[in-house]
Amino acid sequence: MFRPAATTPVRACSWGVMKRGGAPRVRENTVGSSLVICKSTESPAFVPVSSRRGPSPHLRRRQPPPLRPGRGADGQGRCRPAGPPGAMPAAVVEYSGWKEGYRCGYCASERGKVSAGMWAHSMTVQDYQDLIDRGWRRSGKYVYKPIMNQTCCPQYTIRCQALRFQTSKSHKKVLKKMLKFISKGDVSKGVSEEEPMDSHIEDVVTCDFAYKSESDVSQSELTPLSVDHSERVENEDKDTGETKEEVNAQQVESGSLQVCAHKDTTVPGEPSHSAKIVHAPPKPGKGADLSKPPCRKAKDIRKERKLQKLLQNQTCAFEGSELQAGDQVFLLQNSKSKTNQPKTIEDFVFVSLPDDAQHKLEVRLVPVSFEDPQFKSSFNQSATLFAKYQMAIHKDTPSDCGENEFTRFLCNSPLEAENAPNGPECGYGSFHQQYWLDGKIIAVGVIDILPYCVSSVYLYYDPDYSFLSLGVYSALREIAFTRQLHEKAPDLCFYYMGFYIHSCPKMRYKGQYRPSDLLCPETYVWTPIEQCLPLLEHSKYCRLNQDVKAVDEGRIKELGRVRVLHKRTVMPYSVYKKRRKGPSDEASVQQYASLVGQTCSERMLLFRS
Repeated sequence: MFRPAATTPVRACSWGVMKRGGAPRVRENTVGSSLVICKSTESPAFVPVSSRRGPSPHLRRRQPPPLRPGRGADGQGRCRPAGPPGAMPAAVVEYSGWKEGYRCGYCASERGKVSAGMWAHSMTVQDYQDLIDRGWRRSGKYVYKPIMNQTCCPQYTIRCQALRFQTSKSHKKVLKKMLKFISKGDVSKGVSEEEPMDSHIEDVVTCDFAYKSESDVSQSELTPLSVDHSERVENEDKDTGETKEEVNAQQVESGSLQVCAHKDTTVPGEPSHSAKIVHAPPKPGKGADLSKPPCRKAKDIRKERKLQKLLQNQTCAFEGSELQAGDQVFLLQNSKSKTNQPKTIEDFVFVSLPDDAQHKLEVRLVPVSFEDPQFKSSFNQSATLFAKYQMAIHKDTPSDCGENEFTRFLCNSPLEAENAPNGPECGYGSFHQQYWLDGKIIAVGVIDILPYCVSSVYLYYDPDYSFLSLGVYSALREIAFTRQLHEKAPDLCFYYMGFYIHSCPKMRYKGQYRPSDLLCPETYVWTPIEQCLPLLEHSKYCRLNQDVKAVDEGRIKELGRVRVLHKRTVMPYSVYKKRRKGPSDEASVQQYASLVGQTCSERMLLFRS
């Protein structure tokens, strides 16, 4: 095994605030690497609404006064004061509406892209999980959703079933190449694999509302639940019954899907079926002897020798007693069944290497928080690597990939860190998975750990190491990481790879990670990708769910129950609508609610000025 590099002992408490002291938990996570995952059960007495850098006095929750019987938070459509201190904060979002006619980074259309967006001041991991299961995606604190039936390049949410993932031949090639490089220092440069999980920055940079300044809205406006204002309007909507309905999103678990090689694929050492084979007559004394069995590959011969040796060892256990022919066949078949099992990702990732290996690779999982000493100490190196990657791979100018852009795009996250008893040891939230080679960061995978999945946000790497196919390697490592988290968090079993864009051939590589599913843009039901590909070949936008009777189970049913944050008071939209002065905004709220769904619209707070 490699010697893991020293790491700084830290403890992470909820809401991204780091506290010193306590021993870190270290788990072996790669070839000679250690993955540091820190956790604390402490819970702060404050809940920041839009900042992850610690509390400020005006963000502290206030203990509400006792409510009179039949008043306040009784579920009858009235405005509600704050919950108990330390309660889970509600997401606060500002809906920006549709953005039409801007440049597409996939097909280079100047005015073909259409998407909806909102700025998330804060968001729970469950809120974001439900949003991405309706086709949303985040970039920094900006959350956006392509309007699938109108945009030039429809982007389908794709997920890989990590627990059933099987490494393909090309995946094994990448994993073996990394092992060979680490152990022997071999640099076999060749054509680099397509780099996955690399979303386009153009999705958000070109949106003029994407990166609005948070200072445009004062924190006092975003701090919800003022008791004084609640009491004034608590009786304004007596006629509205507020019995919550739980809308369960329908999920379809696809059957077992195997990736099969094309029947015409040539195998090294074997002739192609499509080529004509002309057999020349053998010379005297040479050639195939028809009285003997055909020649076999050296690989098959080695396997047979290994099985025979195993059979001999098992035979010795019977102390010289003779085995019946049936027993010998049983032992041989049993040995074959064990040795012919396909290797998993873990067989490549958690393999032991000699102590004299040429390189040392360490993968560190770092919470995205400037209060985290490890994140803070590696920030400059990570930001420099990001700029180098963007300029070399995406041809950005230095001003397009400075520290401010890096922070805004990959460090700012609306997700509030959470720790749950049945959750992963590292907790839920946003993280940087740093790949350290010989004490230097060569790649960073930005990920979100959510209740049901690991969601890949972005990947950037050192172009000098592109020969290692770091995009493919990091994706495989993140799938293995998902499987590892599943051991502690049983519900966490998927790996979300962002968007699959079939109309852009360069972006089809994500479909190579099988088994995987695509999200139907109309019913929001997961459909096996094998069933989707013929449909997408015929039309770039299509309804993937072939059940004609199926509908969006999470669709908005009661607009009046959408939660609104107005003048530091939380209220249902039905109350806000009566209080609002000026032109009606019902069309905008209806559009927002239809895109986020009934469940999220009743849980998140839609900020209205």
